[in-house]
Amino acid sequence: MREVRGLDEIERLAGLEVGASEWLTITQEMVDRFADTTFDHQWIHCDVERARRESPYGGPVAHGFLTLSLIPGFRSQILTLTGVSRVINYGVNRVRFPNAVPVGARVRGVQTVRKVERTAAAAARVVSGFVIEIEGQTKPACVAETVTLVFA
Repeated sequence: MREVRGLDEIERLAGLEVGASEWLTITQEMVDRFADTTFDHQWIHCDVERARRESPYGGPVAHGFLTLSLIPGFRSQILTLTGVSRVINYGVNRVRFPNAVPVGARVRGVQTVRKVERTAAAAARVVSGFVIEIEGQTKPACVAETVTLVFA
């Protein structure tokens, strides 16, 4: 994990890959809990037997938005920001899900800080690229550009 102190150090990360999170196994319980929370019980995620019979993936897969929602947790494993008062998720500029994540697969996040823009003397907008990799696969599960506001 990389520790960064204050806005000046954050600015120096622009253009750099800052690291990768630990691998995380996607379980059926995680998928089912996400489905319950989002009211998205599509069979390809939640009906294990039907997914084994009918899915092109040979079993259930994680929701794309579940994969996307792992980014804050992965980010906290990759980068620790100290010397700031708060960090706020501001949005996502672009998201794609190029590959399905089968239940049982392991995923991790890789973060690149693309741009850091001071919006005030004590605030910055940080644009990061995140790639959610699937262990053993070349095509990622998710590619996203996130925007975070950081305040001194």
